[in-house]
Amino acid sequence: MLKNARVNASLPAKDLAQAKAFYAEKLGLTPVREGPEGLASFLFYEVAAGDRFLIFQSRGTPSGQHTQMGFEVDDIAREVKDLRARGVVFEEYDSPGLKTVDGIAEGGGAKSAWFKDSEGNMIAIVQPAAVSAAR
Repeated sequence: MLKNARVNASLPAKDLAQAKAFYAEKLGLTPVREGPEGLASFLFYEVAAGDRFLIFQSRGTPSGQHTQMGFEVDDIAREVKDLRARGVVFEEYDSPGLKTVDGIAEGGGAKSAWFKDSEGNMIAIVQPAAVSAAR
């Protein structure tokens, strides 16, 4: 059954070298595997609890209009501060139902923030409601 399957997010990149530098310098992540296998070159990352994602060589352009991948964190304020210190720029929103304050939105007890990677992919960081409520 799929409910027991692992899931991989896949993000497109026109410039893999630029993406690799962004993920290393800004997010502190290093690919565990990379190379030209099959039809495209790729960067493969593993993070906590065995979660994984792939950045692949693509001619397409991400819209950057919706979240394509998210990281769950325990302390979003600390993460936003640390990522900003590394040069990550967070999106700011002020619309009905979504307003950020210093890059962080609150809703349903959860806290969220969004930024774009070097290729225009929209990445979220989220502090779930259970963690937010405990703070």
